[in-house]
Amino acid sequence: MPFSSLGFSPATLPALLRAIAEKGYLVPTAIQAAAIPAILQGRDVVGSAQTGSGKTAAFSLPMLQQLAESAAKTPRRTRGLILVPTRELAAQVGEAIVSFAKYLPHRVKVAVVFGGVSINPQMMNLRGGADIMVATPGRLLDLVERNALSLAAVSTLVLDEADRLLDLGFGEELGRILALLPPKRQNLFFSATFPPAIEALAASLLHTPLRIEVEATPELEPDITQRAIEVDASRRTQLLRHLVQTEKWSRVLVFVATKHAAEIVADKLRKADIVAEPFHGELSQGKRTQVLHDFKANALQVVVATDVAARGIDIVQLPVVVNYDLPRSAVDYTHRIGRTGRAGENGLAISFVSAGTEAHFKLIEKRQRLSVPREQVAGFEPVEVQPPNAADPSSNGGIKGKRPSKKDKLREAAARGLSPQQDK
Repeated sequence: MPFSSLGFSPATLPALLRAIAEKGYLVPTAIQAAAIPAILQGRDVVGSAQTGSGKTAAFSLPMLQQLAESAAKTPRRTRGLILVPTRELAAQVGEAIVSFAKYLPHRVKVAVVFGGVSINPQMMNLRGGADIMVATPGRLLDLVERNALSLAAVSTLVLDEADRLLDLGFGEELGRILALLPPKRQNLFFSATFPPAIEALAASLLHTPLRIEVEATPELEPDITQRAIEVDASRRTQLLRHLVQTEKWSRVLVFVATKHAAEIVADKLRKADIVAEPFHGELSQGKRTQVLHDFKANALQVVVATDVAARGIDIVQLPVVVNYDLPRSAVDYTHRIGRTGRAGENGLAISFVSAGTEAHFKLIEKRQRLSVPREQVAGFEPVEVQPPNAADPSSNGGIKGKRPSKKDKLREAAARGLSPQQDK
């Protein structure tokens, strides 16, 4: 099925097809083929598909047609609003939409706003209005409070990575934003996963939505080899350094649990003459942007990151991802390893498993329906023993289980607009 058969108008189709071709899309992906006709018809949509399946084009192409048709007729006002959970994803989505819109007969202005940088340039950029706003919730509210923009004309709302938008701290902001929007609008929710909090929000906001669930198939699944290496926790940095050097990895994204760990591990790698940088939420936006730029340009060999890098970051031909610290949930595991094996490339995902995290990794395997053989590296054989309570069936190994955790309860409260915290 070609893009030309999805319902685009003759006025915008040539321009969109030219931009699509430049991005390398030959035919629509499954999520695009299902979502685009419905969005063009004005329907609400809940779209679930695996990471890297083309969700951004699925919602942005029909939005561009709708806005392009009215751009020459009305004053410039924000009619398309896309909410995202991270600064990096905001920048990435904004870049994609600009590239899709470049050949349209009437210019569609796209504004990208997020916290962590000065608000003044963003306010200056909004003079004269913007047709599409890509924003993190906190900074969007800052701009509204400063009268830099109005949301009264928004006709299409997109929640991208919708599950992350209801993480702790986003619920109250999302509720405040929804209160500023016109009640009559099109709502589009897109994510790789839809936990109960998002399902509840969708049920309360969407009007008879089309539900699209694109199941992963062997043909669509990324080609990622998964390995689990047993190692004592105290020797993980030495093993990481050994693997980087002996396997001659050109680039590797290493996931750790905390900002402190990111700084420490990156520093130890630099002392071993490996070009490495930390990446976490407390770095300045300028530094985060520079790290990603250098990594994509092959100027960095290793980036040691917290889960701020687990979603929305598209690094072409990233060969290796390492779980230095195991992720908290099976869903986070999926998003982490999904940074490699993108766009048809092969990928490698390695998890370090110690005696203390063996039970945790077994639960990840169970939830993901995986069976990853354990292996050892010569010279790094573990000597630690499993903690006495690790095999206790009542212990969940630190991973999210069926019983709601404190964080789960806070997320549910956030979905109801009860969380007092904010995160820009």
